[in-house]
Amino acid sequence: MKIFKRVVIILILIAISIGLLFVEKGYSMYKNALKEMSLSQKVESIKAKEDYTKFEELPKIYTNAVISVEDHRFYKHNGLDLIAINRAMINDIRAMKFVEGGSTITQQLAKNMYFTSEKKIVRKIAEAFMALKIERSYKKDEILELYLNTSYFGDGYSTAKEACRGYFNKELNEMTDYEAILLAGIPNAPSVYAPTKNPELAKQRQRQVMRKMVKYKYLTEEEANRIINQ
Repeated sequence: MKIFKRVVIILILIAISIGLLFVEKGYSMYKNALKEMSLSQKVESIKAKEDYTKFEELPKIYTNAVISVEDHRFYKHNGLDLIAINRAMINDIRAMKFVEGGSTITQQLAKNMYFTSEKKIVRKIAEAFMALKIERSYKKDEILELYLNTSYFGDGYSTAKEACRGYFNKELNEMTDYEAILLAGIPNAPSVYAPTKNPELAKQRQRQVMRKMVKYKYLTEEEANRIINQ
């Protein structure tokens, strides 16, 4: 029994040591990214984009749709959603591979600005450090604004304004509720959900977004049914 306890303790210490090593490497990656370009400089370069979309230009139903499907606790967390992270870890362990990231909108913004989509632990830790810095530096609406100006919408569109013009031939304030919810679902997988690529899959994704909006009380069932029939 004593030997078993010692083995368990040793394994725990090894696991902690490995974890600390990953954290150290992730922190170094985060600091090196900021050395190459500071956060304020990065934000200014994003805001200089020709079709940069300000938060006030984004229809409320569109931002509600994005929050519902991407990060429904966005306005409550500090950049990291521990509930989502724990759920993702359990699902990843069960699958013995990365199947779920648990990333918040702020973490996705950090990835969009500084890192790649490569599913590696060190990169995810660097992303987490960057997300915490972003949350300390900017307000929630600014973070959401930046996220929607660094997301890819397919067909070469890198802002919500570009995507709205390209897919619907409209300005953002001219979108129907149906179009706004459709647009919100695209960045998750633009090559799959872009309406010009797979119209039926785009509609399936739209319905998924709508179900989330009903679940999190942004829409009633009646409103969702009305929109889907537009």
